[in-house]
Amino acid sequence: MSDLVSLPEIESAAERIAGVAVRTPLVPFSRDPAPAAAGEPALLLKAESLQPIGAFKLRGAYAAISALPPAERARGVVTHSSGNHAQAVAYAARALGTKAVVVMPHTAPAVKVEACIALGAEVVYVEPTSQARAETAGKLAAAHGFAMIPPYDDARVIAGQGTIGIEIVQDRPDVDVVLVPVSGGGLIAGISAAVKALRPEAMVIGVEPELAADARDSMAAGRPITWDAERTGRTIADALRVQRVGDLPFAHIRAHVDGIITVTEDEIETAMRRLVRETRLIAEPGGAVATAAYLFHQAELPAARTYVSVLSGGNLDPAWLLDLLK
Repeated sequence: MSDLVSLPEIESAAERIAGVAVRTPLVPFSRDPAPAAAGEPALLLKAESLQPIGAFKLRGAYAAISALPPAERARGVVTHSSGNHAQAVAYAARALGTKAVVVMPHTAPAVKVEACIALGAEVVYVEPTSQARAETAGKLAAAHGFAMIPPYDDARVIAGQGTIGIEIVQDRPDVDVVLVPVSGGGLIAGISAAVKALRPEAMVIGVEPELAADARDSMAAGRPITWDAERTGRTIADALRVQRVGDLPFAHIRAHVDGIITVTEDEIETAMRRLVRETRLIAEPGGAVATAAYLFHQAELPAARTYVSVLSGGNLDPAWLLDLLK
C-alpha cells in the first residue's frame, strides 16, 4: 500500500532524532547464560525505558515536531495522551524551543502529569475517553493555531517509532520474533514496517492486555473495532487503554503483523516484578506486556531461537516500584 510508511522515511526520522533519543540496548533477560547454551531460545529486551522521558514515545514526538515547517512549529504544538506521549511532546517541544499543550485524562498517573509540568507543558484535563481527548485537542489546535501531534495515527510519528525496528535488526541481525505492545498502534506499525523491510523472515507479534484487546479483535475482524472506555479502563496498563487502533496503524498491522496475543493482569504484574529483580529494568505495566507474552504464552508464539521484547516504558509510580522490590 502506497500510504504505508517506508524504510527511507524511517531512516530519515532516525537522522532527525539522532542525539536526542537514546539508541537503547538489547538487554539479555537472564543473567545466566546456561539456558542459551543448552539450546533454549534467547530473550532480549529493547529497553526503551532508558529514554530521557522513560518511554519510546520521544522518538515519534521529536520526529514529528522536527519535521514541521519553522513557522508552523513556532506557533506551538498540542497533543492528547494518557501520559507517555504527552511527556514526549513536552520534551521535544522544549528541545525545539516551542510551546506544548497536552490534553490528558484526569485519571492519568501523577508521575506522568508531574513530568509534563516539569518540562514546561500546559496540561488540560478531560474525561478518560479517546473522544474527549481528541476533540479537546482539536479545538485547541483550531483556536490557537497549534500544530497537532497525534499520539499514533500519523506517518511522521510512526516513522519515528520505526527507528526501534531498525536498531533491533542492526544489533541482532538474526532476530526471529519481535514482541511489541499495542495501544493505538503507532509503535507496532513503525517497528513492523522497519523489521519486515530489513528482515522479511522475522515475525512481528503484537501483545496487549486481555482487558483491552481491541487490536486483537480488530485484526480478527479485518477492521478497527472500538472498545468502550469502561472496558479498557479495567487494565492496570494505563498506557494501553486506547479504545481503538488508529486507521493508519491498522493498515500497517494488516500488512506487516503476524499475530496478536493477550496477557492477563497477573501475568503483567509478574513480568514487571521479574524485570526489576532479574534485569534491574523498571517497566510500567504497558511496558511489561511483551515480556509477559514470552514468559507465559510460549505455546502461542512462533518457535524461534531469538526473541526480542520491546520494553516500551518505565514510568512507574514509586510506591508500586517499592512493592515490586519487596
